[in-house]
Amino acid sequence: MTYEAGHYDVIVIGAGHAGCEAAVASARRGANTLMLTLNLDMVAFMPCNPSVGGPAKGVVVREVDALGGVMGKVIDKTYIQMRMLNTGKGPAVRALRAQADKPLYITEMKNLLENQENLTMRQAMVERLIIEDGECRGVITETKAAYRADAVIITTGTFMRARVIIGDLSYESGPNNQRASVKLSEHLEEIGFQLVRFKTGTPPRVLSQSIDYSKTEIQPGDDNPQHFSYETKKALPDQIPCWLTYTNEFTHEIINENLGLSAMYSGMIKGTGPRYCPSIEDKVVRFHDKPRHQIFLEPEGRNTEEVYVQGLSTSLPEFVQRDILRSIAGLENVEIMRSGYAIEYDSVVPTQLWPTLEVKNTPRLFTAGQINGTSGYEEAAGQGIMAGINAASKALGKESVILDRSQAYIGVLIDDLVTKGTNEPYRLLTSRAEYRLLLRHDNADLRLTEIGYQLGMITEDRYQQFLTKKGLIEEEKQRLASVMIKPTEEVQQLINETGGTLLKEAIKAFDLLKRPEINYELIEKISASEIELSGEVKEQVEIQIKYQGYIDKSNQQVDRMKKMENKKIPEDIDYNDIGGIATEAREKLKTVRPLSVGQASRISGVNPADVSILLVYIEQGNIARVSNE
Repeated sequence: MTYEAGHYDVIVIGAGHAGCEAAVASARRGANTLMLTLNLDMVAFMPCNPSVGGPAKGVVVREVDALGGVMGKVIDKTYIQMRMLNTGKGPAVRALRAQADKPLYITEMKNLLENQENLTMRQAMVERLIIEDGECRGVITETKAAYRADAVIITTGTFMRARVIIGDLSYESGPNNQRASVKLSEHLEEIGFQLVRFKTGTPPRVLSQSIDYSKTEIQPGDDNPQHFSYETKKALPDQIPCWLTYTNEFTHEIINENLGLSAMYSGMIKGTGPRYCPSIEDKVVRFHDKPRHQIFLEPEGRNTEEVYVQGLSTSLPEFVQRDILRSIAGLENVEIMRSGYAIEYDSVVPTQLWPTLEVKNTPRLFTAGQINGTSGYEEAAGQGIMAGINAASKALGKESVILDRSQAYIGVLIDDLVTKGTNEPYRLLTSRAEYRLLLRHDNADLRLTEIGYQLGMITEDRYQQFLTKKGLIEEEKQRLASVMIKPTEEVQQLINETGGTLLKEAIKAFDLLKRPEINYELIEKISASEIELSGEVKEQVEIQIKYQGYIDKSNQQVDRMKKMENKKIPEDIDYNDIGGIATEAREKLKTVRPLSVGQASRISGVNPADVSILLVYIEQGNIARVSNE
């Protein structure tokens, strides 16, 4: 017997990285939002690596911040180390990565949520959804509380029917010995959801005092760290280094001798694991020609002695984990504080979702995060903010928002999931983005702040600062296009020091900056702006000028693709009426139900010939039949 516990515009199930962003986005969109979570002490918990960012992922965090999300702000308040990766490469692949103070991250995020207007937090286990007339209209908890809502978002991460495996030991549990969500998973199957079984894993955590750091290589943070949030103005003091060591042939010998005890190789694990984050036993088997593998020792916080052993994810028995660790330089006397483990869990097949992340066959229900088959906190946050925006829009009768592949890595991520699906835990990579030169770490605000402001998620003050920055970038570009640099002795000396070709005649500063060896710092020495410009403005000016040709080509590609994206497919289209389409393509089109011809062209199994036939059919007003005759 249930009791009525209240009505909300939006209910968010789960308080991981997807749930936090979804709840805040919904609340800031103007929806009265309820967040229900298994354990209020584990809000935004990092069950795996204690870090945020990295290639592609770091750009997502910047995008979340540009839209008005919170992950960037919280990590900027709680990092113990910040590093910009790939600084020797072009701006399209540069990526910020922060080591997090895990306990402090939870505290900061929970405090932010508790003080968010329009947001209520409660500890509860959701067991069922309330489905009325085919639509999701609320949830029922194990304490029989019935919470009604106009939209519901499921962000249960890796908790659904979760099972932890260490060697031959297996038990029902979510990450970090939390309760697993079993009945909700069963209920989703009851109402017609297609679920798959995925697997991920973690390495052991060890006692810092038992590590001999003199045998490892120090990995310090940047001297002048950048930040994820555009609102962060001050760096944190006293960064803490990470440390690098390596496995060796003896380590690999121990692993090979005990492969039969690994849950991965014994057959105990049925779920599919992440290809891009393999266990140590998988690495040793797959890359048997490699004499060693990197192991990073990452502190989990300023006030804890726990160290995360990055690169040593494993499901081997505890005693084997101990032997492996003690075979590695610097870890000869190490003490394990928490054993590594594998975890299996249920995921939703993401082709069941619209690009808004609403479930196709259950209106008003949304899913976001690892439940959709992704891996990583950043991918979860990116989905979470979009699900929150769209669930609130649904509840309030406002227009939904879909980011396309040329606007954001978030757009790439969601489009990949709902269009192609995934047969393994999906990880966002720079190579997945065809317009990655446009989707850079440095320009996320220029791409998305306007959208965040229109949605009511960016404050007026922040928006005005953004407009000022944008104006200064354009003014400086125009100034450099009008300033002539003459081949004076000083100028020639500066150019000579760069190894560049000396000037034969006067040249516009704009054109001089296009040279690969010339940077804005040199231009500034020759012809400084009368207005004091921030580092961010200078960076944008240099990138936009230096890569203008490549950026223009990318924009031309975007324009061509948008012609396909703008060719909408009628909702009531019957693919069985279209002759000439291959059987596989027909079935895929019926399953995915793409919104546009552009989306249809990205479905695996739909070839260019099928797309051409579909185009003709649509352009003929869905009347004429197209055949191979």
